Amino acid sequence: MQNPRDKVIITCAVTGNQTLPSMTPHLPITPEQIAEACLGAAEAGAAVTHIHVRDPLTGMPSMEIEYYRQVVERIREKNTSLILNITTGPGGRFAPSEHDPKIAGPGTLFLTPAKRTEHIAMLRPDIATLDLNTMTFGAQVVINTPPNVRKMAEVIYAAGTKPEIELFDSGDILLMHDLVRDGTIKGPHLVSLVLGVKYGFRPAPETVLYARDMLPSAPNLLPSARAAPPSPWWHKPISRAGTLGLD
Repeated sequence: MQNPRDKVIITCAVTGNQTLPSMTPHLPITPEQIAEACLGAAEAGAAVTHIHVRDPLTGMPSMEIEYYRQVVERIREKNTSLILNITTGPGGRFAPSEHDPKIAGPGTLFLTPAKRTEHIAMLRPDIATLDLNTMTFGAQVVINTPPNVRKMAEVIYAAGTKPEIELFDSGDILLMHDLVRDGTIKGPHLVSLVLGVKYGFRPAPETVLYARDMLPSAPNLLPSARAAPPSPWWHKPISRAGTLGLD
C-alpha cells in the first residue's frame, strides 16, 4: 500500500516573485498569459499554482485587484479543480530614497494590510501566502510587522482561505510560534520554507532539518527554492523532513 508521504504534489509558480521581463521573453505578464500558464501547468501535472500578477505595461509585480480577478476567472472557466494559491507578499517592500531614508524611493510598494489582502477577501482562493519575514531583499527592505501580519491573517481566515506561512529565516519561525500561541495562526499549519534568498535561509538539506526542528508540531512542510538552481540535495531530506514540495 502506498504511504501518503510518498505522493508527489507539484506546485507551479508561473511568474515567481523576482523574475523580470529582462531575464526571459517567456515570462507571462498579462492576466490572460498568466491564466494560460497556470492552465498549462495543470495539464502538465501541477495540482497547485502559486499566483503573482504583473503590470501588463512594465512586467513588474502588481497588487491590482482587477488583474487577480481576471486571472482567477479565466482559470475557473476551464478548470475548477486546480488549487489556487495567491500571494499577499507584494505590498511589503520599502526602498529608502537616497536624499532622505524615511521617504520612499523607487522600488517601494508598501501597502496597508487591508490593501494587501483585498483580493483574497473578494476571490476567496484555496490558499493565500502569509509572509512573516522582515529582511533585506535586494535593494529594498521587506517589512511584515506582527500587527500587520495579524490583520492580514484575520482577512485570510474570514475568506475561508488556508494561509501558507512563508518563512525566510529562523527568526520568522519564532514569530510563528508567537502567532500560534495567541491564536492568530490556527492548525493544521501549512508552512513554506523559502530557501536561497540572499540574507535568508541557505539552500541546503541541513537548513531544512534545522528549520523543521524549530517549527510548531506536525506541520505540512513545503521547502521551496528561490533564486537557486535545482540541486540533487533536494532528494536527501525527503525521508526525514515531512511532506516536501518544490515551488
